[in-house]
Amino acid sequence: MKYPISVQNFEKLRQENYLYIDKTDRIFNIVNTGGYYFLSRPRRFGKSLLISTMQAYFQGRKELFEGLSIYSMEKDWTEYPVLRIDLSGTTYTSQAALDEKLSSILCKWEGQYGIDNKYVSPGIRLEAVISAAHESSGQKVVVLVDEYDKPIMDALGKEDLMDYFRNTLQGFYSVLKSQDDKLRFGFLTGVTKMGKLSVFSGLNNLKDISMLPAYSDICGISEKELVSELSEGVKEMAEANGISVEECLARLRDMYDGYHFCADAAGVYNPFSLLNALQDKQFNDYWFETGTPSFLVNLIKNTTYDISSLQGEEVDSSLLISVNTAFANPIPLLYQSGYLTITGYDREVGLYRLDFPNREVKNGFLSFVLQYSTSSTVSGKTLIAKIHRALRDGRPEDMMKELDAFFARKNYQIQADEEKDFQYAVSTIFELLGEDVQNERQTSNGRIDVLMQTDKYIYIMELKVDSDADAALKQIEEKGYARPFASDCRRLFKIGVGFSLSTRRLSSWKIDGKD
Repeated sequence: MKYPISVQNFEKLRQENYLYIDKTDRIFNIVNTGGYYFLSRPRRFGKSLLISTMQAYFQGRKELFEGLSIYSMEKDWTEYPVLRIDLSGTTYTSQAALDEKLSSILCKWEGQYGIDNKYVSPGIRLEAVISAAHESSGQKVVVLVDEYDKPIMDALGKEDLMDYFRNTLQGFYSVLKSQDDKLRFGFLTGVTKMGKLSVFSGLNNLKDISMLPAYSDICGISEKELVSELSEGVKEMAEANGISVEECLARLRDMYDGYHFCADAAGVYNPFSLLNALQDKQFNDYWFETGTPSFLVNLIKNTTYDISSLQGEEVDSSLLISVNTAFANPIPLLYQSGYLTITGYDREVGLYRLDFPNREVKNGFLSFVLQYSTSSTVSGKTLIAKIHRALRDGRPEDMMKELDAFFARKNYQIQADEEKDFQYAVSTIFELLGEDVQNERQTSNGRIDVLMQTDKYIYIMELKVDSDADAALKQIEEKGYARPFASDCRRLFKIGVGFSLSTRRLSSWKIDGKD
């Protein structure tokens, strides 16, 4: 089976017999029920392939669709002139970068249609191209825009540059409204929906399908499609890892499933991660390790939002469909870019509950934040692996040494509050350890700061800021945190930890363990 990893050209995919999961019935419904659409999806989710498929359809390439749903649904296969605007592939760090990108796109079309350009404005030049394409073909024009928001995302945090990009793109895209009588169809994709970009306010009939149930899986792979279309790959992966097909599906689901783009919709898999995993037959972190987007670095660097409260956050729908103040509230951007997803919806009050979609994203995001915010020389994954090994083997002293070394060799400030910094760093570290760790476990007498359990060991940890390990252990005893485990046959360790705000290091720790 040939997996179409990073294959974004529909013609290549079909001619070279790559796997294609048929989404063409959705495309047919879209192009026959409206004129202008917008779709937001995270990076590497198949937006470019969707645009390429639409391009082939509007070019009348019937032979490429043989055997697909749309082949019998479409009767005419009319050929339209297609103008595809792809703003990916460039890093927009200056005004000239966008100017040159738009000019290179327009120059190609001007040459194609024999236009003697006399203007500098990208908008006026696009208007001339649309008119020429319409007149030369006798058909209305199709405009497909891929990654419309890439320049603005690259300039996040640089207000002057963002304003320039907004104004330039505003003039460029507004032409679509003035040329409406010459246009057959328009489709724009991006990671985010920037509310201040007038392409949305100017095109009153632009329909945002990002959160509509009918198109929730137009990009991505559903569980049903995984089982029906990729069963051979799942079976081979299961055999390679010495597990059953059911176990393999469960692990794939845990790692890569869980994206919900509207309330009550079935989850979809990240196609990039899923296909890479099936090809390599390994459960690795693929999506996050393709590179951290610059906007995420800027977001973590500049936000005043308490990023420790991301999981379980509740927001209304208006925050999910527009990004205007990313640094003041990063939730919309994190949702639209795929770091958070919908996990619940309270219809009575209209609030969406958000969380990480799966283990790959959760671990990748938390590791990145821990690494970036603390400026540690040791990667989050290395630290977590060493702590996990110590916990598994019943070596709490070694775990504490790793934590002590971590705080000793870093210069960190996550939220400009030393105590909060420490608590957040610790909670992030233990959150990364997985399902066997609970932060602030509620008991009848209070909350255990950290409870860790393995098949052989139980660890109860109490953390004290500007106090000592003895006081922490005393609280474990006085609050009776170990009582629920009195009859448990596993070995139990009580760990008291003191942290100094002045030195920003662990000041002491003590371990009380029973056999």
